[in-house]
Formats: sequence, structure tokens, C-alpha cells
Amino acid sequence: MSQTHKLSATARGDQGKGASRRLRRLGRLPAVVYGGHQEPASIEMHHNDVFLASANEWFYSSLIELEIDGKAERVLLRDMQRHPFKPVILHLDFLRVSENEALRARVPLHFLNQESSPAGKSASVVIHHDMTELEVSCLPKDLPEFIAVDLANLALGDIIHLSELVLPAGVEVPALKLGKEHDVAVVSAKHARTDAEEETGEAVAGAEVPAAKQAAPEKK
Repeated sequence: MSQTHKLSATARGDQGKGASRRLRRLGRLPAVVYGGHQEPASIEMHHNDVFLASANEWFYSSLIELEIDGKAERVLLRDMQRHPFKPVILHLDFLRVSENEALRARVPLHFLNQESSPAGKSASVVIHHDMTELEVSCLPKDLPEFIAVDLANLALGDIIHLSELVLPAGVEVPALKLGKEHDVAVVSAKHARTDAEEETGEAVAGAEVPAAKQAAPEKK
């Protein structure tokens, strides 16, 4: 189960683009909370507090205890709008969660023991992380902060698929219910192409067509 992290907010009365711009000039961040069989609520938060929290992995995948004017609600981040080039967050969307209803969330994958694996010890092998996060379904109490992928025995040619991941109790992968074609690779270990191989490939690709295969000149 993931740890619950806390953030604070206050109810927001004024809405619209003009009101949001005024909030941002004051160092505040407009946001909305929706779902949970309740009406959406407009809120505002301290931008710097949220900006610091956004540097952590948990901010994007863990339950957040959002205290709005003293009343706590459990939420998940659902959307975040950033400024295109400034280090500024423009808006947040939070989804309320119900203790008795399954939710879907994307959680990060943590790859363990990669360097000590047979593949990791070989300079001629490249380990590809084909996925770095995973959508899971579970009750809020069972939501993990991450899914561990143990690569201790990974060797050249090995592929770890979705169905091979060890999931915490109560956690499912919705994609696996859609058919075998959705049991995609999570990690693969392949031969690394050396510089010599690349140069050889370029030489072959750029080689001239043998004289015997060149078109014969037309007879006059």
C-alpha cells in the first residue's frame, strides 16, 4: 500500500481565466477536485508547496490527503498543466477516491538488481526498459507506490512480460484482461551493436553495385 501524502488548499470563489491569472500573480495555484459522487470544487493552493511536491515520484501516483479549509479528502492527481517554458504549474485536476470503489492509476516501475544480473554484467548486452510505468486497478487501500521488477536472473535474450510481474495483493493489470496480445514486454535483454558492426553495415549499404550487375550500355 502506498503512503498517504498531505497537501493543503482553500476553497476558491472567483473562477475564469482572469481570476486564475490574478491568483498566479499572488503565488497561488488554481485547481479543481471532482468525482466521488460529489460536485466539482474549485480550490487554490500555494504554488511553491505544490511545485516542491511535484519533484517527487509519489505526487503522480500516490494517494494525497488534500485538506480543504480543514476538511480532508483523499485524492489522486489526474492532470497537471505546466507553463511551456517557465518552471511554473498552471493548473491541477484531482480525483476524489472512495474507499470501497476500485480505482485505476499509473504507478512507476522500479527495476531492481539490474547491475548484478548476468545481462547487466555483460558489456555486449543492452537492457531495454520497454515500460517505465504501469496502469493498475485496485482499492485505494491496496494502491502501491511502485511495482518492483526483479532483474537478478536476467540474461541475454530474456524478455519479461506483463504477466510475469509480481503484483501486491489486491492489485490487477486491466490490460491483461484484453487478450494475449496485450501481454507486452516490460524488459528485454539484447545484443548491443558495436561500432565495428555499425561501420560494416554502413559500408555494405553504401557499397557500389558490382560491375557484373550494372546495366549494360545500350548498343547503337
